[in-house]
Amino acid sequence: MAAANESAQFAARAESSNVGPHTLEQLEADIRRLVMTYPNRPVEPLFREVRALRDRAFELLEGRQPPRYTSDLYVGAGVLCGVLANASFDLGRYDAAETQARTAFLFGELAGHNGLRSWVRGLQALIAYWDGRPVDAVRLADSGSAFTPESGTAQIRLESIKARAYGQLNRGSDALAALSAADHLRERLAEGDELPGGMMAFPVEKQLFYSSSTHLWLAGTQHLSDAEARADEAVEMFQSALPEQQRLGEMSLARMDLAMARLGRGDIDGAATQIHAVLGVSARRRTESVDRRIGHFSRQLALHPGAGSPAAIGLREVIIAHQERMPAQLPPGGSQ
Repeated sequence: MAAANESAQFAARAESSNVGPHTLEQLEADIRRLVMTYPNRPVEPLFREVRALRDRAFELLEGRQPPRYTSDLYVGAGVLCGVLANASFDLGRYDAAETQARTAFLFGELAGHNGLRSWVRGLQALIAYWDGRPVDAVRLADSGSAFTPESGTAQIRLESIKARAYGQLNRGSDALAALSAADHLRERLAEGDELPGGMMAFPVEKQLFYSSSTHLWLAGTQHLSDAEARADEAVEMFQSALPEQQRLGEMSLARMDLAMARLGRGDIDGAATQIHAVLGVSARRRTESVDRRIGHFSRQLALHPGAGSPAAIGLREVIIAHQERMPAQLPPGGSQ
């Protein structure tokens, strides 16, 4: 009987749990809200909110729960680490972003969740692309392709990132093949969105501006024309969303592609229209990638044959004033 009582007491402890359906439901609702609103909110205050929720997920994982809940917690914690990685990237802290992304991928591995693993690999490839490591970006995108999610657009995103990296490497045929692969995947896309959607989704307009970036890398008259057409379409689609649902950073990057394409064919006034719109958004939601694109545009404008025109001079002055403002900073302790 003593042995039986000991077994019964252990069973009672094992049955108790710090996680139940309500706790998981609330955690998933909080994650969904953050992921859905991320593209429209300033990054720094959102970083703090996501970090607090991630810490809550970690606390739950350190407690006692049935195995079926542990897997869900791994996915939730992985998504939150992925959001923190994206936020660190947006704030220009690539080192912190890569650390968060590695942790997010580990949670995807522990949960056996292909959607999370493929999305995180795409994020890691994107970081490498912006960090000037296009070979690593291709390798990471290829690695992500091994994890096929049941639904969603993660694979389209991987091919689109790969196309930009190939463009950066000036491998035109590979870049165009990746764009074509992304288009074919889009055509075969089944109903169903990402887990949990929002910033983790890869809508058509985002695919279009990744295509425009690829064509800008490849240069030449036809590529310049293709870049302008795709960026213009992307901007229109981004703008068509309700103001509170607009993906501000991505829309700004599409505008930067459009501005570069127009500058390339000598339309400084057309480029200026896009730059002014980007600066207006950046005053409210500043990210490092947009700042870098603005700096690149300014340098190209200084080398342009029309650099001495009043329109070009005025535009450069506006850009310089923007650049002199305090850049986005990672919150204290934000590398964790």
